[in-house]
Amino acid sequence: MSTCCTPLRTPRVKHAATLVSLYQALADETRLRILAILSDLPDGPGGELCVCHIHASLGVSQPTASRHLAYLRKSGLVEARRDGVWMHYRLVRPEDPVVASVFDAALHALGHVDSTPRDRARAARAAQAAPPPA
Repeated sequence: MSTCCTPLRTPRVKHAATLVSLYQALADETRLRILAILSDLPDGPGGELCVCHIHASLGVSQPTASRHLAYLRKSGLVEARRDGVWMHYRLVRPEDPVVASVFDAALHALGHVDSTPRDRARAARAAQAAPPPA
């Protein structure tokens, strides 16, 4: 056993189902692309993105984007806020330290994926060009 995994120093996952849920959420390219876009947003106010800008930046239909965002929300990785008919999403960092470390590693790795800069640029342009329709 390596020194990084010594049971006395390493926090334990409270429930294995939480880790399973995270890996399942990360097991889809569209959901990974959504997480990459959301991870580039600032923390705090303004650190959210409308579903209309997400689907436009990824080139997927609005129902497809919404379905994947609902999956991420059910997994506890994003929060949603309704504004009229539109939903706005932001990342939520998992509370469990083991799950958070896997999540952070996935977000870091997404920064090295070829499509990430392009998706982030499209999302930024979409958000600047037009506010969500009323």
